[in-house]
Amino acid sequence: MTEPPSHEAQRLSCSLLRKASGMTSPLDLSVVVPLYNEEESLPELVDQLIVALRSTGERFEIVLVNDGSTDGTAKVLEELISEKTELVGVLLRKNYGQTAAMAAGFDVSQGEVIVSIDGDLQNDPADIPLLLSKLREGYDLVSGWRHQRQDAALKRKLPSKIANRLIGRVTGVRLHDYGCSLKAYRKEILTDMRLYGELHRFLPALAFIEGALITEVKVNHRARQYGNSKYGIDRTFRVLMDLFTVWFMKRFLTRPMYVFGFGGLVAMGGSLLTSTYLLTIKLMGEDIGNRPLLTMAVVLGLTGVQLFCFGLLGELVMRTYHESQGRPIYRIRATLRGGGAS
Repeated sequence: MTEPPSHEAQRLSCSLLRKASGMTSPLDLSVVVPLYNEEESLPELVDQLIVALRSTGERFEIVLVNDGSTDGTAKVLEELISEKTELVGVLLRKNYGQTAAMAAGFDVSQGEVIVSIDGDLQNDPADIPLLLSKLREGYDLVSGWRHQRQDAALKRKLPSKIANRLIGRVTGVRLHDYGCSLKAYRKEILTDMRLYGELHRFLPALAFIEGALITEVKVNHRARQYGNSKYGIDRTFRVLMDLFTVWFMKRFLTRPMYVFGFGGLVAMGGSLLTSTYLLTIKLMGEDIGNRPLLTMAVVLGLTGVQLFCFGLLGELVMRTYHESQGRPIYRIRATLRGGGAS
């Protein structure tokens, strides 16, 4: 049986409802921290974040997302929220994964700029002002680069280096460190994106699809002080599948007929050529009933028709998606008017 929420949880729920209804004033900065079994590091992390953020002079909030932790993270989070007014807590019903936790934090955030950071103390909160300074040079997204990464070379650093190069080649966004969670975003960039799977790693590529200006800065990286890494080798497979998804979105998001239709035409063309050849030799008196080419011609024909139909359905789905949401297929960076108004 589920226990009733505590007084602090009820207070937190009311606070979140007030935010969702627009009852709070806009903030300059929101820092989103996904948490999973980080009860030991959480108090120290919050203290470091508050010190770093107060030094910026920004109006800020720290959005802490408990992603179904099985240790005492939720209890520690409630205690901290009761003591510090800068904190906002989001308690997910179960463990959904880092991407979902970050998406929940982004949705709750009120800041014009949003910074994401890991909850394990390996990212340095003191680097946040550096990211903000770079962002305000005119960029939409600034990614951290752990140039002196404090992780195991063979188990973590080597696979990450290979993945970064592969992602850069596939997406066209060349960053040294896609996996660094320490990033700064303009709010409007995140508003246009929907996250699922392991897509938090590909946020720079998704932002690039939306027309964002992206850069990176070198940041500190510290050795893990508490607990163990939450990632296993199975994550590699999920990242590869999401990489294919991002590649498809980058190339064919608004024109799926280009890939499915082209494949369908190639298959139907192959079927037509093979069938013509078989028909010719049939008219010359040769038996074609047992020839493998006949089976291949039929398979190519059916495959071509199916791919072409997939392309048509994809076009209809994309049209429905954009028209039902009033979502344009373009993004405007600025509108310039006479007299300097924009």
